[in-house]
Amino acid sequence: MFLKKFVTIILLIVMFFVINISMKTQAESSINILDSSWEEITNKASGTQVNFYMWGGSRTINEWVDNYVSTKLKERYNINLNRVPMGPDDYLNKLLVEKQVGKESSSIDLLWINGENFKIAMEHELLFGPFVEKLPNYNNYIDKNDEKNTIDFGYPTKGYEAPYSRAQFIFIYNNNKIKNPPETYNDFINWIKENPGQFTYPAPPDFTGSAFLRHIIYNECGGYQKFVNMDKSEVREEIKPALEFLVEIKPYLWREGETYPSTIAQLDNMFADGEVLMTMGYEPNKASSEIKKGNFPESARPFIIKEGTISNTNFLAIPFNAANKEGALVTINFLESFEAQLSKFNPENWGALPVFDYDKLSIEEKEELKEIDLGEASLSQKVLDDNSVPEIPADLVPIIEEEWQKIVGKHS
Repeated sequence: MFLKKFVTIILLIVMFFVINISMKTQAESSINILDSSWEEITNKASGTQVNFYMWGGSRTINEWVDNYVSTKLKERYNINLNRVPMGPDDYLNKLLVEKQVGKESSSIDLLWINGENFKIAMEHELLFGPFVEKLPNYNNYIDKNDEKNTIDFGYPTKGYEAPYSRAQFIFIYNNNKIKNPPETYNDFINWIKENPGQFTYPAPPDFTGSAFLRHIIYNECGGYQKFVNMDKSEVREEIKPALEFLVEIKPYLWREGETYPSTIAQLDNMFADGEVLMTMGYEPNKASSEIKKGNFPESARPFIIKEGTISNTNFLAIPFNAANKEGALVTINFLESFEAQLSKFNPENWGALPVFDYDKLSIEEKEELKEIDLGEASLSQKVLDDNSVPEIPADLVPIIEEEWQKIVGKHS
């Protein structure tokens, strides 16, 4: 018995030292990378594969990454990009396990991440960095003083995230069947009640469905300002009016709220098929993009409410134990280039707002930007900016989603 306990203790001690040595090795490796010149980083990245773990719920985004981004990375840097569709819950769990067992080399090289997921990753030391100052395009094109680039759902990025894309929530309607879209929040709710069965939203925790839920909370519970510094213990009680309201309007939703689309992609398909008259999204140029791709009817048009819609920034990060940190850095740098951001902005490709600072663009780049045809189904940047509201702190979002499941979801 004594011998068994002795062996167990020895094994635990060995494991402790192995993990410590592993973590020390990773830290030293990270420092060496960040001390390298950009030329050395790009040379080492050549001929490698970058595994990009990202949300895979949008075929438009997937096609842009698989076609445009992959092709350019291969041609320019001899990097093979492997897109891996995986949600943050799954890849964070994977990294947490790898951290616990001291795994030095992960299959994950690059993450599309933001909000609560970034906060969790930082709190558990799952990310490599700070790295953004190492990126030439971050220094050339990004406004380092803009909180959109340095604050993620109320949480400082500290150089561990690189801005990837801007987003602002919009609604999309069919103007062949809706001549005057709602202008205010009350107009919107009245339209839902006057057109039973023609509206629904994705069930949280779908990213877009969760954002829709926060709009209801903002407008039913006194605005986003009250949530900015709210203690987590107060949130459940404060959002009850909004959740009770969502229960109240269930009879007016598609299938009387007995079920909800599980993803925004499913809702988009329902809109395209005429099963509902509205959809929604985080890409302001989504309607134009989907029309040009033949996915939405020509009559699709965006609208936002005058109370404002939520805007935020999506980011890229590198795991603490990424096997190919150099390849990830080069990939992020390319994705922050004017060329990639312009391609992403084009509704024919994706339609997402760019992250570059307009004042940092050359005269030639500004002219290229003007040539992008956003189409009739896009809102002007001024309209978006004038009707934009910020996100609430990231750590409140999971609580809100959990309460929706308990109060609204249970009635489905």
